[in-house]
Amino acid sequence: MNMIVVGCGRIGSELAYRLFQQGHQVTIVDNNTESFARLDPNFRGRTVEGDSFSKEILERAGIANADGLAAVTNSDTLNAVVAHVARTIYNIPHVVVRNYDPTLRQVLETFGFQIVSSTSWGAQRIEELLGGVSLRAVFSAGNGEVEVYEFIVPEKWNGRKLGDLLSTVDSCLPVALTRAGKSSLPSPDLTLEAGDVVNVSTTARGIADLRACLGVEEV
Repeated sequence: MNMIVVGCGRIGSELAYRLFQQGHQVTIVDNNTESFARLDPNFRGRTVEGDSFSKEILERAGIANADGLAAVTNSDTLNAVVAHVARTIYNIPHVVVRNYDPTLRQVLETFGFQIVSSTSWGAQRIEELLGGVSLRAVFSAGNGEVEVYEFIVPEKWNGRKLGDLLSTVDSCLPVALTRAGKSSLPSPDLTLEAGDVVNVSTTARGIADLRACLGVEEV
């Protein structure tokens, strides 16, 4: 698909390269040529320098034939205007807006945009990780019969096998394990380390067993 990324900052440059790796045709727009230096050396998409408020610049970027557009500059106003133009004038089906200032999120929401607030999400995620062993649901299937939960491995499980932990829980399957920021599909014989972030899928009965095993009180 033809994708446009507006803003070649830290998020925009990373997003553009990820989309390129997935096989999309990617064009990234920024008003500062030096910003394109942030792009991965293997990036083979197009770069367009110029003011994103300009219709000429957006059309040079291919907005008329784009399948998706992400407005991810550090200006909420610019992101909102570009997204509005992309959706209402060029009828782009997939438009995503970055919210830079959390105090302006409600303004963006009034337009009905798909919004990603990196500041709010980042603060929330750090808060959760600082909370230690707390166990929370991150995904619910059906009517909640099966949910994916996330927890941080406590010190008492350091050095023990994941399979030993799950064997104490009714109907619980491993989904992912994240260590030092890198995720993997864990096997039962994987040795846990304190601080590992583990995702498991389980039922209401299973999560009760897991809480008891980890020593987490239900909130």
